Amino acid sequence: MKHISFLLPLACVSTMGLLQAAEPEQPNIIFLLSDDQHWNETSVQMHPEFKASKSAIYLTPHLEEMAKNGMRFSAAYAPAPVCSPTRASIMTGMSPAALKWCRAGSAMQGASLKLLTPSTRKSLADEPVFPSLLKKGGYTCAHFGKWHLGVDPAEKGFATSDGNIANEASEKYSDPNNPVDIFGMTERATAFMKKAKSEDKPFYLQLSYLALHSPEHASKKNLEKFSKIVPGGNQRTVQRCALTADLDEGVGLLLKNLKDLGLEKNTYVIYMSDNGATSRENELISGAKGSLGEGGVRAVFIATGPGIKKQSWCHERIVGFDLFPTFCKLAKVTQKLPAHLEGGDISHLLKGDNSPVKRRFDSLVFHFPHYQKTTPVSTIYEGEYKLVREYETGKESLYHIKTDLGETKDLSKAEPKLVESLGDKLTLQLKTLDADIPTANPNYDPSAEKLKTSGKGRKRGSRPQGERRRNF
Repeated sequence: MKHISFLLPLACVSTMGLLQAAEPEQPNIIFLLSDDQHWNETSVQMHPEFKASKSAIYLTPHLEEMAKNGMRFSAAYAPAPVCSPTRASIMTGMSPAALKWCRAGSAMQGASLKLLTPSTRKSLADEPVFPSLLKKGGYTCAHFGKWHLGVDPAEKGFATSDGNIANEASEKYSDPNNPVDIFGMTERATAFMKKAKSEDKPFYLQLSYLALHSPEHASKKNLEKFSKIVPGGNQRTVQRCALTADLDEGVGLLLKNLKDLGLEKNTYVIYMSDNGATSRENELISGAKGSLGEGGVRAVFIATGPGIKKQSWCHERIVGFDLFPTFCKLAKVTQKLPAHLEGGDISHLLKGDNSPVKRRFDSLVFHFPHYQKTTPVSTIYEGEYKLVREYETGKESLYHIKTDLGETKDLSKAEPKLVESLGDKLTLQLKTLDADIPTANPNYDPSAEKLKTSGKGRKRGSRPQGERRRNF
């Protein structure tokens, strides 16, 4: 068989271990996407300098083993702080801003909001996606689990799938044998791998897990186990820990089946989270699902496969829409890629070459112009810094994100020229992408607004003093 499977943990700086086998002509690729999982909500330490980048109660021994056998990326990002925009971005290689698809649901309306933002959403029906290109290159493709993108996966290059299912499917599956369909997905994925092997075809396999939705459906054994482990016995935390353990067992079983089929050395495997969790149960990073704080978008990312060194790390900043050109490069797709792609090929990082990723834009921009966990916000990353713009106030904050993961020290007063430069770049990039920008709500009624809190107890829309204000 002249192909490899792709199950990928994150890492780029080698710390120990031997180089794995040379890359085959066409590797298999396995992409595992978890749902609503915090960056530090596994027992895999995601940054070598921060012990709190792993959890003491969310136990994931199979992900730990995967990390030992491959690479961890300490600065990987989901394209959006919510699910379907991240999924659409990964498929198309375009940012949510360019897709005009930044919120999972419809845009919020009402007199209580100072700003309004449309959610026009480009249809994926006519957008090129990488599975279609892989299919043209001889791959057979399968998608199991949550899709949530409107079109049927069969229309986007997948030979087999579970269809256009969303979160509600998680409620259909529970113990004793199949919490939120984790093990059912594993069975279908294993059957697909067996078929691809029998037909001597390289394959792309994506498992978009429903976990960690419906944690109350976690297995009874793990609910009992974590009720004794979680401090204070908080029920929701017990349930999330239990379902995380179920998910980890599903990943472990899939990797075992891959090895038993003799495909392990020919396969890349990537494990990634689609956004942060709703709750924020850590002190290392700020923010959560629905915000552009690190807790909303910094993602678990682990990669294994041919040419990836064991127990290695990568600290280059990567983002989910980098996977489109990366998978095409690994699969040796000869067709010219779409000119509008924003993602850059990161395959060289997997092999220990830490050269910067070449993308359409030099800076990484994240755009969430909607109300959810916070008021409408955009951010830009460049070098070691992150600029945060809040649209309600026009304020801009600056953080040395390399060392200040919690975004606790605003540097905007100390670095006004840098704030000016990054703010101008943010504005230009959003304009180039024709992104939807919030506008004043003509029906806004201050008496209808209810202040909420987010992050570390701040009122919605408020930030520490000293930030630069920009008028739009």
